[in-house]
Amino acid sequence: MASSKIALEPLTKAAFRSFGDVIERDPLGCYETNDGEALRHHDLARIDVTAAGGRVAVSIFQVMIAATLPFPLRLMERHPISSQAFVPLGPSEFVVVVAPRARQPSPENLRAFLASAGQGINLHAGVWHHPLIALTSCDFLVLDRTLTGDPRDQDYEEIRLETERISIVRRRTRHPADCLEP
Repeated sequence: MASSKIALEPLTKAAFRSFGDVIERDPLGCYETNDGEALRHHDLARIDVTAAGGRVAVSIFQVMIAATLPFPLRLMERHPISSQAFVPLGPSEFVVVVAPRARQPSPENLRAFLASAGQGINLHAGVWHHPLIALTSCDFLVLDRTLTGDPRDQDYEEIRLETERISIVRRRTRHPADCLEP
């Protein structure tokens, strides 16, 4: 069984654009509301769940066991006709592993992003992703699609990653002493 590692990238709007939206405060898209007592950071993601008669399901994922790095990937999933958003309800770092829309994900096309405190994500329809990898125990607000309210009534596909051992690791940062000559 082959083994490979994927280094984490910072989660930025530009780097994540082809997979979905980064949900975070936007100083260019905000305005005062509630008699000046709040700032509204407006229209941060396109939640797309109405295909085939779907409606928004608002759920909370309660992370019971925080992940540690390196983290072995075990499966990829996607929602072919709807988006799915994850927003931490407290300060939390989490990892987002994605692959482009395709018939199935390819290990060489996997990318891993580190979401920092204050960031959430909205995955576009059809984007392959690993289930939530939270690095701290935290609750996440999840917005996705349902037809009847039954949690099993989702547009959902899953593929197990059994042919390779793939793990997520933090990028090694160079320490200034690494550059000193002996």
